[in-house]
Amino acid sequence: MKFRNILLMIAASVFMAACSGMANPKTEKFKVYGNCGMCKKTMETALMEKGIQGNWDKNTKMMEVTYDSLKYTSQQVHEIIAQSGYDTEKATADDQTYNNLHECCKYERKGK
Repeated sequence: MKFRNILLMIAASVFMAACSGMANPKTEKFKVYGNCGMCKKTMETALMEKGIQGNWDKNTKMMEVTYDSLKYTSQQVHEIIAQSGYDTEKATADDQTYNNLHECCKYERKGK
């Protein structure tokens, strides 16, 4: 009985931690240049590795992100995406990272 109660307390703690999510969530939408489903996966994975939720729409090129505004700034979120090879409204991927993208992922770069 005691063991069962301990397991229930642990499970409840894990559930509460998972549900609590971010301390101060902020949601934004902005344009990110890319082409395909592989682009979507690369961008969203880069964000997820930092604890940021992202959803990119390949048709509209719009990214919706939710991040902890106590941990990241909007500019930092843009830079995380740019580090994965994709230009945003506020950050530009470096040429080497862009050039390492798969051929189908090479979008038309603004001003390049």
